[in-house]
Amino acid sequence: MRKKNLAAAGLLAAVALTLSACGSGDGGDKPVVQVSAEKGADKAATVLDQPFEKPDLVLTDTHGTKYDLRAETKGRPTLVYFGYTHCPDVCPLTMNNIAVAKKQLAANKQLSQAQKDSLRIVFVTTDPDRDTPSALGTWLKGIDPQAVGLTGDFATIQAGARSLGISVEPPTKDKDGTVVSTHGTQVIAFSPKTDAGYVLYSQDATVDDYTRDLPKIIKGENP
Repeated sequence: MRKKNLAAAGLLAAVALTLSACGSGDGGDKPVVQVSAEKGADKAATVLDQPFEKPDLVLTDTHGTKYDLRAETKGRPTLVYFGYTHCPDVCPLTMNNIAVAKKQLAANKQLSQAQKDSLRIVFVTTDPDRDTPSALGTWLKGIDPQAVGLTGDFATIQAGARSLGISVEPPTKDKDGTVVSTHGTQVIAFSPKTDAGYVLYSQDATVDDYTRDLPKIIKGENP
């Protein structure tokens, strides 16, 4: 596994530099994509010396029901990603990579079915005005029907992302009508043992990376 150790305190400024600005016009115009990253940040996974505390996020799921992230995922291995359904590239690619890797768990004989079922994949929208519970549900159904989709007040979402060192900016509209949402592209893995975010994945993480790591994350081990 490609990985490195880094303290969370020093990571806050670094990960905020990794942003993806994706846009899609009302008519499906060409996307606007801008990605920048800290020099040398070419590792798929970062094992944190000082893990992040799980955000105190209470949002709305795809069924229109209140979802308390801490309560609902307590004691469960959890992957959290901030993105939006109109993203033309990074967001669907990241979620599909995780979904494919999750399916590979079915063949893993070292994990019990209960352990496999305990995994939670949480997608938090950065574009809540358009990503309604219904829209999130439809989008996730084509990727992973079991994934949790969350929407709600933008300020609440932004604060939750910021607590993980992930930058999320309000969606804007270009002169040509293209809606652009700028957000960090990191995936944070939370341990079932401590409920802390102890592994950070960059957008370079592949299906193979997640396939190798998920069994260990499910057990609360370092990948």
